[in-house]
Amino acid sequence: MDSRTRRLAQVFVELADTLVEDFDVLDFLQMLTERCVELLHADAAGLMLADQRGGLQLMASSLERARLLELFELQHEEGPCLDAYATGAAITNIDLAEARERWPNFTAAAQAAGFGATHALPMRLRGQVIGALNLFTDRPVRLGVDDLAVGQAMADVATIGLLQKRTLREQTILSEQLQTALNSRVLVEQAKGMLASRGSISVAEAFTRMRSHARRNGLALTTVASSVVDGSIDARVLTGA
Repeated sequence: MDSRTRRLAQVFVELADTLVEDFDVLDFLQMLTERCVELLHADAAGLMLADQRGGLQLMASSLERARLLELFELQHEEGPCLDAYATGAAITNIDLAEARERWPNFTAAAQAAGFGATHALPMRLRGQVIGALNLFTDRPVRLGVDDLAVGQAMADVATIGLLQKRTLREQTILSEQLQTALNSRVLVEQAKGMLASRGSISVAEAFTRMRSHARRNGLALTTVASSVVDGSIDARVLTGA
């Protein structure tokens, strides 16, 4: 077994491990975007999930410029993630230099962010679509059939992991958990901004430090974010200032 095959096996075990009692949806989705970048020759990834009303919300992104682009996509209601979610079909190997007619606003913003190509994979199980995973490359390169198959498999396994939470408990659990995660995301964004300002560090670095602190101390990411916002944790603990 070569090293990539061994790493793929490890990642799929990670993605399937959603049955632990202290399962953290936000951390799980962030991990998925990071593993996609690691394994699929992508430069960035973002992930959106549907809220209780069926509208997409940004849940995770591997880079700040990808996060801002995904927010732009939602605000302008135009782009590959929205189409993949609406149709349940993968939208792959889109050269952004050739996509202006399809998504004029998104394409201009994506190119301005430094991306050359994009790919959107639905988060789906049979006929149920709960979101979409977006992959970006800086150069307009095509992802191979194998990479795209692995990416869709990762999205599918993650979706199964999320949906089985509902199956194992009751029909409302996943919806409530995802809605809580959506609400928590607002708190995390607020904490990132506060920590970045207090420590004179980037927003991305602030998020990395909060997440590391949460994992190191066995805390939920939202618990750390709440502590930053309400001042119960000294920002210097996280920033080293």
